[in-house]
Amino acid sequence: MKSTKAASRYAKALLELAIDQKKINSILGDMVFLLEVSSESKDFELLVNSPLVKSDKKIEIFQLIFEQFEKESMDFIKLITNNRRESMLPAIARSFDMLVKDYRGIVPVTIITASKMDSETRDALLTKIKSSVKGELELTERIDESLIGGFLVEMGDIQIDATVLNQFNNLKQRLTR
Repeated sequence: MKSTKAASRYAKALLELAIDQKKINSILGDMVFLLEVSSESKDFELLVNSPLVKSDKKIEIFQLIFEQFEKESMDFIKLITNNRRESMLPAIARSFDMLVKDYRGIVPVTIITASKMDSETRDALLTKIKSSVKGELELTERIDESLIGGFLVEMGDIQIDATVLNQFNNLKQRLTR
């Protein structure tokens, strides 16, 4: 929790810099790339978490990996690394992405279903969601066959569980009391 708060503070500072420099899109692209590298490369994860590799060596490596980054992004990564917080870089990048979406009024929504939804059902569900949300929706759809049927909607901290699996679990709890 403590590192999440710190990552959020760093991301907020980076967003303020990006707004001031009018480079939100390019810095966002840098942070998304950093997240991709972080999730795809075990070596990168080992590097940022290694206490044995000195900060200046890590910065050299980061400059090679992220040579196409904006100067502001690279300076930010150097600052984080010099402060020995480089292990937080993926969390900072995630937080930055969320802050940019919030700044632009974009609301990420994930709909999880047991099978592919038909367009009529999706449109009806999106209409309901849009009526209760300010901003533009960014929809992600996932399929999870373990849900049996129904749907699960996730928007930030809000979760609407209308799955058959959830209904079975609720029934099971009531019957076993």
